[in-house]
Amino acid sequence: MSDDDIVICRCEEITKKEIVAAIEAGADTIAAIRRMTRAGMGLCQGRTCRTLIMRIIAETKQKKVDAILPATFRGPVRPMKIESLCSAEGKNC
Repeated sequence: MSDDDIVICRCEEITKKEIVAAIEAGADTIAAIRRMTRAGMGLCQGRTCRTLIMRIIAETKQKKVDAILPATFRGPVRPMKIESLCSAEGKNC
């Protein structure tokens, strides 16, 4: 197996080759990679692959990892029951 065939996003089965191709096509942020490849959109919402994707962007663009824009998070970050929202408001659902 070559380095390009390594699966970076296990949830969506996205390889390093696909991520590098997206970067070469103009994606230079995690959000852009996500839109082009679906990497980070699986069950874990990027918790597993985000740092790997940032590292690949940094290597490909010759930047420091700190210079890569972080992904934005949308709530809820973790699945939760609607009832827990209602009880936090002091209401019954």
